[in-house]
Amino acid sequence: MNPPDTATADELPGIAPRLRDLRRGRGLTLETAAQWAGLSPAHLSRLETGHRQPSLPMLLGLARIYGTTVSELLGEMPPERDAIVRGRRMERAEADGWTYQQAGGSGRAMQALRVRVPYGTQGDLVRVHPGEEWLYVLEGPLRVILGDTVHDLTAGDSAHFDSLTPHRIAAVDRGGAELLFVHTLLQSPAAELCLGSGAHPR
Repeated sequence: MNPPDTATADELPGIAPRLRDLRRGRGLTLETAAQWAGLSPAHLSRLETGHRQPSLPMLLGLARIYGTTVSELLGEMPPERDAIVRGRRMERAEADGWTYQQAGGSGRAMQALRVRVPYGTQGDLVRVHPGEEWLYVLEGPLRVILGDTVHDLTAGDSAHFDSLTPHRIAAVDRGGAELLFVHTLLQSPAAELCLGSGAHPR
C-alpha cells in the first residue's frame, strides 16, 4: 500500500517536473522507478504530474533512487562543493579483497574511484544494474567481459559501457590490476551489485 500524502499541492511547487526529469535523466521507466520506490506506477505518475504531493518517506526513497538529495528535489540550491580532491585525503575501503580509494568529490551523481583488483576474486560475479561505467587500466592486465564478449586490457586501455550490459571484471595474473573507475552508481540501491557488499568508501 502506498503511504499517505501529507502535503497539499501548494506546499511543494515545482517538484513534479523535477521528479519526472530526474527519472528520465537516469534512464528509468515509470514502472521501474515506482517498483524501486515501493509505489505503484499510477501513483508515481500522479506525483510527476502534480496531482499528488509526496510525503517525506517518498522523497527520501526517490532521492536515493535518483542519486540526489531531498533538498535538491525540493529545488534548494546545493552547497558549493570543493572541486579539488587532494591525494592525502582520499580514503580507502576494502570489500571482498578489492581495494577502493575515492578519487572524486562526494555527493555527486558521477563517482570516481581508484580500484585495486586482486587476482582470483569476484571474477565469476556477473553484474547488471542501471548506470554507466568507464574504466582506465593503470596497471594490468585486466579482463572485462561484456555480455558474451571477452576483452583483455593492459595499461593505457579503457572501457566505457552501459551497466545494464551483463559484465565481469577480473585481474588476469597474480599481480592483480589497478584501474581508475568512474560510474553513476554509488548512490543507488544497486551499488553493491557493482562494488561488492560493504564497498562504500566514506
